[in-house]
Amino acid sequence: MKVKFYTCDVFTDQRFGGNQLAVFPDAVNIPEDRLQAIAKEFNFSETTFVYPPKDPANTKKVRIFTPGNELPFAGHPTVGTAITLGIIGDIKLTGSETKIIFEEGVGPVPVTIRSVNGKPTFAQLSAAKLPEFSEHVPTVHTLAAMLTLTREEIMDSQFPIQFVSVGFPFLFIAVKNRETLKRIRVNTQIMEELQLKEVFIFTTDAEQSGFHFRARMFAPLIGITEDPATGSGAAAFAGYLAAKDPLESGTLKWNIEQGFEMGRPSLLFIEADKKNGATTAVRVGGNAVMMTEGFLEI
Repeated sequence: MKVKFYTCDVFTDQRFGGNQLAVFPDAVNIPEDRLQAIAKEFNFSETTFVYPPKDPANTKKVRIFTPGNELPFAGHPTVGTAITLGIIGDIKLTGSETKIIFEEGVGPVPVTIRSVNGKPTFAQLSAAKLPEFSEHVPTVHTLAAMLTLTREEIMDSQFPIQFVSVGFPFLFIAVKNRETLKRIRVNTQIMEELQLKEVFIFTTDAEQSGFHFRARMFAPLIGITEDPATGSGAAAFAGYLAAKDPLESGTLKWNIEQGFEMGRPSLLFIEADKKNGATTAVRVGGNAVMMTEGFLEI
């Protein structure tokens, strides 16, 4: 049996940048026991499989797999799948903005697709879950050793080390500058001993004008040595930043560079809404460009 697939680069408007994604727009006839094998075959950070929604009020059901396991939610697959389905006509566009809902493991995920001249180029998701926090973290010295850095290069006084989740927990660690970020070499043995699945490292030393942070994300325990662009991590990061911002009510916005050290520059745009000091929504958006289409024999 042959099944159709597409690939795209997500969180970029340039080919050969961003984060690669494989999309199977009609996965109904793919055997359950082949889904993980297909994701491993592509060996992208994620592959998505699309089904009709269980609730007819929603648009599609989307399952997300890394090369190692299934995820309840992820950002770049959500953004890339929305744009891909819009490009191929599986989602009907309703003008300059099209609002859809994906059913994912965390629940319904609202997505807005933005189009120019009838072609979708940008999508923004709203996280299905509000940020959840945990400060039970490893010691700074242990984390510095895990990253092959010195204690002094971890900027935890300005940005406390913290777990934040909008569906999957990320450990957020700030470092001194871009040069420090570039020199990181993850000690996977320490990471495995600590059972840290996704670690998001960032600095305020961004390279491009108009951007606030430069980041890297490592998740070797789930089959992702390093991720060029991490939408779910960026959404959680919006919650992390919003909790520390003195704004009581309104919308906060930040722009993130990621993937530059990998040669796959990615640009992520995040937002957080606050009301009376509490975060009420977090969003992440970006561009995507189609790369390939074909058939896989299974």
